[in-house]
Amino acid sequence: MRVIFFDLDTLRPDHLSCYGYYRKTSPNIDAICSDAVKFTNYYCTDAPCLPSRAALLSGRYGINNGAVGHGGSRASYFNEGANRGFRTRLHQSCLTNIFASLKLHTVSFSSFAARHSFYDYTACFNEIYNCGKNGFETADEVYKEVSRWLNDNKDRQDWYLHINLWDAHTPYRTPENFRVFNDSPLETFLTDEKIAEQHKHRSPHGSLEINMYDDKVNENYPKQLGKVMNLSDYKKLVDEYDNAINYIDGYIGKIVNYLKENGLYDETNIIVSADHGENMGELNIYSEHATADEYTCKIPMIVKWDGCLKNHTDSGLHEHIDLLPTLADLTGTYKRPIWDGESYAETLKAGKDTGKSVVHLSQMAHVCQRSVRFGDYLYIRTYQDGFHDFPKEMLFDLKNDKYEENNIAKVKPEIVKKARKMLKSFLKANLKNGKKDPMKTVLKEGVYHAKGYLEHYANYLKNTNRAEEAKKLIRRDGKYKWAHEKKPGQKGK
Repeated sequence: MRVIFFDLDTLRPDHLSCYGYYRKTSPNIDAICSDAVKFTNYYCTDAPCLPSRAALLSGRYGINNGAVGHGGSRASYFNEGANRGFRTRLHQSCLTNIFASLKLHTVSFSSFAARHSFYDYTACFNEIYNCGKNGFETADEVYKEVSRWLNDNKDRQDWYLHINLWDAHTPYRTPENFRVFNDSPLETFLTDEKIAEQHKHRSPHGSLEINMYDDKVNENYPKQLGKVMNLSDYKKLVDEYDNAINYIDGYIGKIVNYLKENGLYDETNIIVSADHGENMGELNIYSEHATADEYTCKIPMIVKWDGCLKNHTDSGLHEHIDLLPTLADLTGTYKRPIWDGESYAETLKAGKDTGKSVVHLSQMAHVCQRSVRFGDYLYIRTYQDGFHDFPKEMLFDLKNDKYEENNIAKVKPEIVKKARKMLKSFLKANLKNGKKDPMKTVLKEGVYHAKGYLEHYANYLKNTNRAEEAKKLIRRDGKYKWAHEKKPGQKGK
């Protein structure tokens, strides 16, 4: 068995042409789709990067595995304590072990573990290739390592390759002359008037502070804007995001072509997915994955698997923690009872509807939010908004309000009540026997990407004609000790 998992950081599915995007961003991924099952309502349960991959690897919600943030006590899995065996439960039941248990040679081309100091992710890999740039490497650099490995091992029949490409994550850094979409028209829900309205409000990673708390631009990455003043600026931002996706797609094409030229493609199983999506103006957040909303949490999932359907689309609700038990079913490996995910193998094999009635989403690195996605609705409960100005409850009718512009929580109390009940049931089911909610630890220690930036951001608000917003922020968040602490290290995203 040969398996490739293309793990594409920060990729929202509606910017892929195979998902209906108006630009031809992904011809090579599109071609894989013709031999695969494509899922159109697929979500990461825990965002952003570290919590998402922690959940994917373990097959468990962050509320159960403990890794829900980017810093502090809860940027790690729960300690197994006295019950830890010679090998951890994770080692014995993680996604990579599915392939290791089948005696496949497991290889990861990724800097993720080093970038986030999350070395649990290396469990069960025989080889790890890290370009050493902590997520700032480009697809061509990763491809060199993948190409070399494939050439050295083309006669092997038993491998699993995890290929992690980061180009769609900020800062946008495709080569200067790589400008595929810069001369093509823009289609957007935004207008100059809507952007001007956003300018009045505070929002880390908002239109006036894409750098999180200011509009600084790194001279090493001139393609990454610091602010969006109008639609012309917004087009530049979207162009570079789309260019990055197309750049990734080109190198996926090179790998797929190698497989075809060497007679390996038909018998190689391929998975294409992402850790999370990206807001591009929705909720006044630009080029960031900072909430538990539709655009941060919705991800692509494309599965080409031997004996499964081809050119099939599934619209059921699924969570990315479902991949692990699905792979266990497809490969005939033993299903451990500690997984929270549910297999959709029958969807892949026979097109059976295995979708869920509701999926549960979480964000605890930029804000503390929990959400439920059901029917046409997305309900978001905010516990700490990380210097944004989110109300406690938000409800969006995604069928009629695709870009989350109208919070209808107050006009649809019956739907809000239903969503609250769903969230309460989820918490009750996952916080049994006195188990501590990891969100409580995050709220006590401080939301990582807001920790220590209160004064800096308040001053920036004052300097950008938003003095009243600064006063509101200090009056509200000044009581939190963590808001004033100097944050150690760099402001990594």
